[in-house]
Amino acid sequence: MGQKIIRFSDLTGKHVEDDDDLVRIVVHRHPDLADGPVEIEALAGEVADVEELALDLVTIELHHPGSDEPRTVVLEAEAFDRLASAAPMAEVLQGAKPVARSIPGQAVASRAAKERVNYATLDHAGRPHKGRTTDAEKQLVREHLAEINERLAAEGVRTIDPANPEHVARYGLDAPAGAPGVTRG
Repeated sequence: MGQKIIRFSDLTGKHVEDDDDLVRIVVHRHPDLADGPVEIEALAGEVADVEELALDLVTIELHHPGSDEPRTVVLEAEAFDRLASAAPMAEVLQGAKPVARSIPGQAVASRAAKERVNYATLDHAGRPHKGRTTDAEKQLVREHLAEINERLAAEGVRTIDPANPEHVARYGLDAPAGAPGVTRG
């Protein structure tokens, strides 16, 4: 016994006589598309003129002062070109400064390098971090433990526990008597 598969165009519902006449369409962006790209099929004749209907689009990012995230805008190239009044847009773009290309994650790393956190301040002392705990941070934690723990709790970060041997060692705290794994010195 055999099976026969009957295929139809997702666009018009027309019967597909020959699979060679079928075009796979991947929809990446559409106002009604909620969960990422989808795939549909149509007859080649149904989408023959689609490339002639294509628009010349420009994608830009607007980085407003005081805003953390840029806003991405897609508009027709003709509308974008009209924004340039001092010179034609082609000249403006030709004379523009290139954007530094970065590999994913590099921007985060370079931003972190520029904005090094000083854990030897009351605003940052006691936060978990991978670096070395400086003597200045240790001293701040010892002298302002309650205040720092209050800030850490408000930030939703783990607090410093004087009964935790790792915290005792990291910050040079006096461990409570009889705390396991802690030696006084």
